[in-house]
Amino acid sequence: MLSGPLELVSCSFLGENESPICSSSHFDHLFKSRPLPILMFSSSCHNFFLLNVCVSKNSKILIMTLMMRYAPPPPQVKSMMYRRADLTDEIPKMPDFLVALRPHTVWEKTPVRLFCTVQGNPRPIVKWSEYTLNTKILNIYLLVCYRCVVSDTAEYSAVATNQHGTQQHSLISPTLVTSRFPSRPAVPRLTQIHPSKLEVSLLDRFSVSFGVEGGSISLVCSMVVVPDLPNLPPLVQWFRDGNTPLAEMTAGGGAARLTLPHLAKDDEGLYTLRIFTQDGTAEHSAYLFVSDAAPSVAGAPGAPMSVKAYDVNADYVLVAWKPPNTVNEAPITGYFVDRREAGSDAWVQCNDAPVKVCKYPVHGLKEGRSYHFRVRAVNAAGVSRPSRETGRVTALDAAEDERLQVIKIEGKYDVVIKQDDLEGHVTIPLAPTDVHASEVLRSYVVLSWTPPSPRGRAPLCYVIEKCLAGTGAWQRINAAVALHSPRFPVFDLQDGLKYEFRVYSVNRHGASGPSEPSGPVQKGEEDGKDHVISVVSTRNTKSSVFVQWEPPKHLNNLVGYYIDGRAAGTKDWFPCNHKPFKHCRFVVHGLTPGESYTFRVQAANVFGLSEESQESSPISVEPALASPSAPFGITLLSCDGSSMTLAWKSPKHCGGSKVTAYYLDHRHADALLWREVNQEAVDNLTEGTFYEFKIQAANMAGVGVASAPSAPLKCEAWTMEEPGPAYDLSFSEVRGRSLVLLWKAPVYTGAGPVTGYLVDMAKKGSSEFITLTQEAESHRYLQVSGLEEGETYVFRVRSVNSRGVGRPSDLSEPVCAKALPGTQEIVAGVDEVTGDVFLSLEACEICETSKFVWSKNYKAIGDCPRVVVTETDDLGRYSVAVTDTDGVSSTLNAMLELSYAIRHPVVPLKHGLNYEILEKGHVRFWLQAVKLSPAVSYRFIVNDKEVKTGEGIKISHDVATGVIQMTVDHFTRANEGTYTVQIHDGKAKTQSSLVLVGDVFKVALKEAEFQRKEHIRKQGPHFSEYLYFTVRDDCTVMLACKVANVKKETSFHWYKEDDEIVPETPPNVMSGACALPIPLFSRKDQGVFKAVLSDDRGKDTSLQRNSCQKQPFVTLMWFFSGASASELVLQCTPEGIRLQCYMNYYTEEMKTVWKHKESKIASSEKMRIGGTAEMAWMQICDPSDKEKGSYTIEVSDGVQTHARTFDLSGQVHSSTSCTSLSSDRGRVVGGLPDVVTIMEEKSLSLTCTVWGEPTPEVSWFKNEQEVASTEHTKVTFEGGKFASMVITKVTPDDSGKYSINVRNKYGGEFVEITVSVYKHGEKLPEPKLGQPKAPAPEMIQTSI
Repeated sequence: MLSGPLELVSCSFLGENESPICSSSHFDHLFKSRPLPILMFSSSCHNFFLLNVCVSKNSKILIMTLMMRYAPPPPQVKSMMYRRADLTDEIPKMPDFLVALRPHTVWEKTPVRLFCTVQGNPRPIVKWSEYTLNTKILNIYLLVCYRCVVSDTAEYSAVATNQHGTQQHSLISPTLVTSRFPSRPAVPRLTQIHPSKLEVSLLDRFSVSFGVEGGSISLVCSMVVVPDLPNLPPLVQWFRDGNTPLAEMTAGGGAARLTLPHLAKDDEGLYTLRIFTQDGTAEHSAYLFVSDAAPSVAGAPGAPMSVKAYDVNADYVLVAWKPPNTVNEAPITGYFVDRREAGSDAWVQCNDAPVKVCKYPVHGLKEGRSYHFRVRAVNAAGVSRPSRETGRVTALDAAEDERLQVIKIEGKYDVVIKQDDLEGHVTIPLAPTDVHASEVLRSYVVLSWTPPSPRGRAPLCYVIEKCLAGTGAWQRINAAVALHSPRFPVFDLQDGLKYEFRVYSVNRHGASGPSEPSGPVQKGEEDGKDHVISVVSTRNTKSSVFVQWEPPKHLNNLVGYYIDGRAAGTKDWFPCNHKPFKHCRFVVHGLTPGESYTFRVQAANVFGLSEESQESSPISVEPALASPSAPFGITLLSCDGSSMTLAWKSPKHCGGSKVTAYYLDHRHADALLWREVNQEAVDNLTEGTFYEFKIQAANMAGVGVASAPSAPLKCEAWTMEEPGPAYDLSFSEVRGRSLVLLWKAPVYTGAGPVTGYLVDMAKKGSSEFITLTQEAESHRYLQVSGLEEGETYVFRVRSVNSRGVGRPSDLSEPVCAKALPGTQEIVAGVDEVTGDVFLSLEACEICETSKFVWSKNYKAIGDCPRVVVTETDDLGRYSVAVTDTDGVSSTLNAMLELSYAIRHPVVPLKHGLNYEILEKGHVRFWLQAVKLSPAVSYRFIVNDKEVKTGEGIKISHDVATGVIQMTVDHFTRANEGTYTVQIHDGKAKTQSSLVLVGDVFKVALKEAEFQRKEHIRKQGPHFSEYLYFTVRDDCTVMLACKVANVKKETSFHWYKEDDEIVPETPPNVMSGACALPIPLFSRKDQGVFKAVLSDDRGKDTSLQRNSCQKQPFVTLMWFFSGASASELVLQCTPEGIRLQCYMNYYTEEMKTVWKHKESKIASSEKMRIGGTAEMAWMQICDPSDKEKGSYTIEVSDGVQTHARTFDLSGQVHSSTSCTSLSSDRGRVVGGLPDVVTIMEEKSLSLTCTVWGEPTPEVSWFKNEQEVASTEHTKVTFEGGKFASMVITKVTPDDSGKYSINVRNKYGGEFVEITVSVYKHGEKLPEPKLGQPKAPAPEMIQTSI
């Protein structure tokens, strides 16, 4: 054990650059350096210690491991010591904390150090949060946090792990970081805090949401947490449709968020957020609707949902689902069930014909494999999108666990015994029992039975026979299917006939006798789908309706209901929900306020959808009727000493019905009893007495709640000369930057009439008012502009008379400068026949009780017609307000401009004067009017001169389309200038100009000249598409083009750098396309390519420059090459082992990276990297244990990376591994070349010497196919040493990739030979331009 303190005598980097750091005072400086080991010395015990230091990324957290290093003791001490046998290195032991962590309380901005000591064998791995250190038998761990802040307050823990177990130790109480306060020297202790002890208040809550299949949505709820500790967020739970938790998480950042990616209709439902607080729980719920995505085929149904697997067996599973809603689509005629194996992307359809019920038995599965299932609906229009796939379903014998017995020995050992082991010497199984039909439907019947016991101690399968009831003529029905589960679906039964079934048990020893026949089984009739009756809808909110109904009399496996809606006056129904709803009441959201709707309901079960119910009565979308809210803002307007005049503000919510009456109560300020005021005026009061008042509003639903008592008001006669306060401040036409303030004149006018008003404004919460009017306004409204959008303001009004400024009014209600969503403005129009002006407004919000109140200069316009009509009387500010809404209003202050437009009409234009370049280089100048009459007249003026139709100029118009145009055949520099069109159509007229000078004219002239030249070029043979590059799947680069206006005599030539290229296949210009293949594209193929097309009518040329860099086709070539890469193949060579990856084409320019254990490999003498045109390879010379592990090749095209991996773990030095190069393995000693070139009609002999103990097997292959010995090709293997293959009279067909595989039980070798046959007098040509690359043979993978 240690005794005495440790001294830091020296510190140094023990890496490449040794830079000593001395002095223990600079210990903190070390923590800012990179990770390093530190050497420490103990003067008391003369021991050295090695301190391993690990610094976090932000240089704030430091973790250190202290490992003992013993120095040699002095000789006089060594003679007195004896050695004790230390057995701890040999005794396995799980981790144990010798010195545990202890809590700390520190000031902020000071460091804290946490120590612990751990032992264990083998050496444990210790983690501090995300930091991990490997230790030895005795280690001291140190966690250092510098400059602590309050957010570092938390419970810290250390976890030690080895193969014998895991041990964790946490602080008994959390480490506390507290602020430094000079006046409060005592530091309070922090007790344990649990998330349920926090105070949580929900703020902005998520509302009813709408999503679409395939999209994503987030449900967010902001909150306030007290205390707000970053390391201790509140605990939240999310639920859907009940109390089953959907997700559990911690919420940080002041918000709880649930994100649902890849939405499906299965996600529709009521979502509930539950947060644990010190007062219990805080909850919020809202519905999420998920509508169908656009169908793949118009009219196809929506996707099924809630696909689940039941009754899982070794080769059988029952798949069930819920039907989709069909509103305007054709009825569903059936469903297709698809399956795929886990790990595969290929879907297989399970049923040949659509199944009409919402469940289907899938058989023929492979035991032990996992599957996913999905369902598609079918109707007359097509097939729906697939449903969301199920989770992984593994086909296993459901009764396997029941045949196992577990016996405990000594209370800690479990012995598992199979029931088959207790059967003795029984070999032939008994017959199954209890054969019956578990599913009887019109489409199919599912047979079930009890497996036999005993089973015969061997794998078991079943044979099923059927016969018509009472005939005894049995016939087998599963002859082509090996049945391993006690379930089997039968589909081919005839209607109206009864059948009997019996089952045999079969194993490798034989078959049992038949089981007892089942009872008579007959296909079931289609079960009824009873419909819903009595659908009733009631008002709920301004955008939702509450719908309820009576359930069907017969539920028949009911899965839920679908609700459809339809707007009044329309024929199309829309779905209100997209997932069956289980209850008999539903709130339909997302409706248009004020619109009327009818609803219907359908019941859904496994047989589909019932008939639609009767339609509900039409209902308008309005809030449910309720009594009005309380009035507010009681104000004293006047007092004469015995009576008082009061004003108040209307309730904010009228309850869906107009307020019809108010009830006023009053009392003395020092009394408790309220008295009702039955008179219209509050009189018979005592002068000098203080009174309080309260008011209640009433409507059709009843009397609402009373307002809060007013402030005590003194009954005292007003005698001041200034006017009293204005009242009833209201707002109209609230927009983002402006609003209109309205008010009423004061009741008490003072010593003279009111001559004007002053308006003050302040931001909400501010006491600094600014006066908006420099002089008193004579009217009782004011348009306020220059507001900040989204800001909230308050206003007050002061009345003015000849004696001065009166007292201010009460403050208005706060108003936010923000327009209502969907706000429209007043539209003015003129009747073309009568000349009358009409104004209209489309309200963005309305209800049954709403009215349009029109005003002129904010004075209501009566329904009486005008008696005196003058033009000046009609001018003014017209406005409209919609009652019983959230302030829908608008105004029009442009009657004078509208009047001028009536007297001076203008021809409206859709498009002003513009130009376009036509095909032959002609230039067309045109404009389009909204409407033209046949009597229209017009003229074109160019540079102040009228232009008319003549040589090279054509002017015309089309009354139907309103287009007026002028075409200039030859556009030259003389046409630069200003173009104007003047139009007269009855009383209306207009003109439009186009300035075509300078750079704008140069662009038009250049385009016209280009089009003119193009027209001339296309008179002869020409390129309709110029040269471009493309890449085939085999990585052959194709230089292609398209030609037009050609004939048989047209010639086509290819050139590269002015050298003609003669392709193997002459180009066929009559096909309209020509292509030049460039096989094995590399740097040598860079250059300028040219194609020339000519005949007696003319000549056309196209150029294309190619490069190996920054060309899209090169990237595409690398993509195809990487996609064709085969799996890595292990190949044995005399130098070691080689990993090969075959692909369509490989070149060194490709971005290819080899990796070993995620580390990039560079080519060296040990690991050589290379390749051929057909493959990339890496040679590992003299492999050892260091070369074990996973190897990966990555082929990148700059966008996508294709990776292939091969695992050499455990294969190096293995007795069965080819990398061991055992002397006894089969191998080719010598004699075979790499490449053979031979003339036609010659004989080819490939002979080599092989060796191996025992004698190896020899196989020859050609292009992956094994070669059999024939008269043309003779294969021999003599004496166990000499292998040969002789081909007599070779032909070009014998060219190819040959290989020999020599192999015995210790391994083998695979050698390849390339054989090329050429004709007499010719040489084997290299691949050249114009010839496609021959397909590369793939290597036969060997497992050695």
